[in-house]
Amino acid sequence: MRIVVCVKYVPVLSALRFDAATRRLVREGVPGEASSFDVRALGAATALRAAHGGEVVALTMGPPPAREALVHCLALGADRAVHLLDPLLAGSDTLATARALAAAIRREAPDLVLLGRASVDAETGQVGPEVAELLDLPQVTAARRLDVDPGARRFTAERETDDGFETLEGPLPAVVTAAEDLAEERFPKKAEREAAAAKPIATLGVADLGLAPGDVGLAGSPTEVAAIEPVDVTRLGEVLAGESPEALARALREKLVGLGALDRAGEAGEPLPPRARVSGSPIWVVAELGVEGLRPVTRELLAKAAALAVRLGGPVEAIVIGPGSAEAPVLAAAGADRVLVAEGPGLDPYTTEAHAAVLADAIRARGPRLVLLGSTALGRDLAPRVAARLGLGLTGDAIDLDVAADGRVRQHKPAFGGSIVAPILSRTRPEMATVRPGMLRPAAPDPSRSPVVERLAVPPLATRVTVLRRDPLADAAASLDSARLVLGVGKGIGGPGGLAAVRDAAARLGAAIAATRDVTDAGWLPKQHQVGLTGRAIAPRVYVALGVSGAMEHLVGIRRAGVIVAVNTNPKAPIFKAADLGVVADWAAMLPHLEAALRA
Repeated sequence: MRIVVCVKYVPVLSALRFDAATRRLVREGVPGEASSFDVRALGAATALRAAHGGEVVALTMGPPPAREALVHCLALGADRAVHLLDPLLAGSDTLATARALAAAIRREAPDLVLLGRASVDAETGQVGPEVAELLDLPQVTAARRLDVDPGARRFTAERETDDGFETLEGPLPAVVTAAEDLAEERFPKKAEREAAAAKPIATLGVADLGLAPGDVGLAGSPTEVAAIEPVDVTRLGEVLAGESPEALARALREKLVGLGALDRAGEAGEPLPPRARVSGSPIWVVAELGVEGLRPVTRELLAKAAALAVRLGGPVEAIVIGPGSAEAPVLAAAGADRVLVAEGPGLDPYTTEAHAAVLADAIRARGPRLVLLGSTALGRDLAPRVAARLGLGLTGDAIDLDVAADGRVRQHKPAFGGSIVAPILSRTRPEMATVRPGMLRPAAPDPSRSPVVERLAVPPLATRVTVLRRDPLADAAASLDSARLVLGVGKGIGGPGGLAAVRDAAARLGAAIAATRDVTDAGWLPKQHQVGLTGRAIAPRVYVALGVSGAMEHLVGIRRAGVIVAVNTNPKAPIFKAADLGVVADWAAMLPHLEAALRA
């Protein structure tokens, strides 16, 4: 059994600097490492080899220093390594990168291809599904469990979704991207590092892959970076003094009121703009339903689409794939001029191949100007597959959209832990983007807008991956995406026993619960609650950190929170420098008074 593991060499984020004069990231002298999700994928590969035999091949694409990532993989158990090294590859976006990787993988004829769920620098999660599409292989994204039967040529996987978990089954070969739980993190020993030096690393160029120069690099990339802007987040860093929890909570409330953090005015959203002149191609929003109905990100996207339509001059259309036609009135009230419905056998439950076939065919037939999806588990799974099938540029995990002077849509994408934002432009039509939930505001619903519903033709569907089971979470972590108030818990709450009080307070306040990586690693909360570099990024109006130390890995996930409040017994905890308001106190003693202070 041959397993290829794709690994990206990324800079250590804490060492990056932004040069204001040149407006460029300074990479010189910045150490690098293999992206952490990719290392988990490698761990899964070596475990499968131990169980079934075979060979593990590590594959990377990058400049000469990327060889270090391959040496690291060889020290962790890879049998050999392949380095795609060619000046022509420089500047490749995700699709150009996927072309090069797919060409190299094709030479290996593997039984399984593993990648990380996303790289920790760009965070798009696009390359895995794009590689799967280019190789015409079934895919599973964000897998936390993976079993294979080489004799039967089948796999079984459990993947993370926003609402829980799905168990899937399909044929080999396949492409699987790794979530954090797929394998334990491991670091090589000195003897393993020394042994790695003797293992082979092959070097391949563009010509070796059978690709033309125009297939890769800047020439082969359907997206381009228009600029790089630093993200400067300044926090107040004010620590409130006092001994009494009740008095501290009163002082905290006064500060929050002064900052406008508890003001509910305007939360219903701005009115929708007048309907655009219908002279251009439509703007599409792919609607997404969760266990509790229409996801908030769909309303957010429809409001943004309606605003863009004023400039672009086309109608806003919501596309519903699978059950969901009953949501047409809600979609119209949220900003859709027309609702396109594709219903039929094979579309429920969601599977990548069936939904990709419907969406790709509809794009070909109707030619929308712009296609928007939420940067959810479904959106990250579906959009890259469709983009690769149609050869389209795709911006993943955008936080805003506007129109450039030349009429193209600028898709603002954060990277490197949110320390920069890069406006991305597409060279292809339609332009495509997934947008991070919670970053845009929905409009005030307009119930006077009656839905115009149109049925889409559904092509013959065949899917190689079967959904065996769905296991929803008892408490929906998906509410983190749209919550105005979030209570974040760290290891400082002492143990899982403290969660009951936090849950009760959150329920009474209408708040969501977030967690640090330490908390989810310990099993106190599911991974869906994890906020940070390897978890979610959220933007609540108020974020309250209870027993959170303030590690950089967590802080990058709350960079766009409105006001951050920290409660910690350690006055030297880093969280206080990253917060607007801090209280040095025991979280449990403060919680009842905090609840009263946080009531709007």
